[in-house]
Amino acid sequence: MKKIILPINRGQRLSDIYTIEKNTILCKTLTGLGATYSEIKAKRHSIIIELNQPPIVGKCKDPKHKKDNLFGVMQKVTVDDVIEYLEDTIANGKLIKILCTPESFYKVKQSFEYLELNMYTMCFMLLDECHKLVKDNDYREDITLPIDDFFHFDKKAMVSATPIIPSDPRFEEQGFMLVEVKPSYNYTKAMNIVHTNNVLEALKVTLPKIKQAQEEPRSICFFINSTDMIHQLMNKLNIIEDSAVFCSTKSVDKLKRNGFNHAYDNWNNKHKKPYMFFTSRFYSALDMELDEKPDIVFVTEPYFAEYTMIAPCTDAVQAIGRFRCGVSTIHHIVNTNESYPIRTKSGIVEYLKASRDAYKAIKNIYLCATSIEARNAFKAALDILPFNKMLKNGRTDYFAIDNYMDEALVKSSYNNMDSLMELYGKTNHFKAEISDSLFYPLGDKERLTLENKNTSIKESRKKLVEILESLKNDMDSPIIQTHIRELRRLDPFIVEAYEKVGKEVIEINNSSFASSTCRF
Repeated sequence: MKKIILPINRGQRLSDIYTIEKNTILCKTLTGLGATYSEIKAKRHSIIIELNQPPIVGKCKDPKHKKDNLFGVMQKVTVDDVIEYLEDTIANGKLIKILCTPESFYKVKQSFEYLELNMYTMCFMLLDECHKLVKDNDYREDITLPIDDFFHFDKKAMVSATPIIPSDPRFEEQGFMLVEVKPSYNYTKAMNIVHTNNVLEALKVTLPKIKQAQEEPRSICFFINSTDMIHQLMNKLNIIEDSAVFCSTKSVDKLKRNGFNHAYDNWNNKHKKPYMFFTSRFYSALDMELDEKPDIVFVTEPYFAEYTMIAPCTDAVQAIGRFRCGVSTIHHIVNTNESYPIRTKSGIVEYLKASRDAYKAIKNIYLCATSIEARNAFKAALDILPFNKMLKNGRTDYFAIDNYMDEALVKSSYNNMDSLMELYGKTNHFKAEISDSLFYPLGDKERLTLENKNTSIKESRKKLVEILESLKNDMDSPIIQTHIRELRRLDPFIVEAYEKVGKEVIEINNSSFASSTCRF
């Protein structure tokens, strides 16, 4: 793909130097340059795909766009609503400016068809935050719904500050160019990495340091892609009354069922709290204009939830970019998981090729089967092959392949701290340094083992006794007392037994202790 470098100076906006051209992937490098803004203001009909709802809500309410005839197409908007908007727009000689989620794009398509309008020749299509077509592909099946239509538009483009260049051959076939914005100034931000084996305890140490460094009180914004973890941390850090959570509608409902009422599916300044938590729904495209520069805290705990891994080259860059007035400090509290396989790009390519070859081989045998029973057997084998995840409607899904590649490389980087720091080193956005290494006798891995219902009582209690034994010389320490309380919560019976009779007696009476039904 041909690449064009586009220099930009401090203070310049995208519209000052460039008009988005057809058949381009625009790497704007910096968030907040106004790519979507420039398309909204462009003197042409536009259909802009926003991959999440909050940016659509935000832009449609923004006073800057009061006269731009914006129309947001989301969940509750009907085809009739879109038809009415198009009829009114055309009758009044205005420009079509539709902002739409991928899942609602069919409503736009049906409306144009009903009015016998050719949207492919009439409109410019812009796919905003295109990296999410890859990043979210594994859990959001419909995110690429507009892609086939995208390639039918005469004039179309994709944009992101952190694009993942897609492998779909149609980009090459249609002569797409990569336009990369290159700032003439240093935009690197300092990031403090706290490496730990116990995220909660590390936060108990790190948060007071962040607050102490504040000259005046300001918000602390957390990016954690797990509402279950968010709810636990708010409770255990005793900040639940001073917190707000911004997440999906389903997660809002879940948090409210658990008694937490400050959860929202869209950003609004009136919901601002001293502590604000955001899930991946709010990592991209949203503009938050605060009257302060908050402190940012990323939290990754791969034992609790693999999807809390922050991708340095995409997630971290995008999340920081939400704050249009800037941020004060950036921190990443991170646990690593040595059980994650270390993989390379070439190795993953080889794996995917072998997976494709295996699928084709079994499919050929299936198609040539001479009996129903044989055919059923080979069909059953075909259905469980890994390459099935790389297919959509029987065709190769290149975005699924790109997603697998991206996820595998990010996961590999969380095997150890050196690999993660190496990945941070590949982005010009951060100067990442390990500011603290906080390790505790009871880590996230050990706690997860004890909480795992698939672990036998005997094995779980054996592990718990080993942990108690490792703590015995520091029982007066406040942090050790915290660990003991956590272990007591998990298995009060065995903790009490250890305190009364010790490790040796428990080991001698292994069977009777293990068979006790008092667990968790």
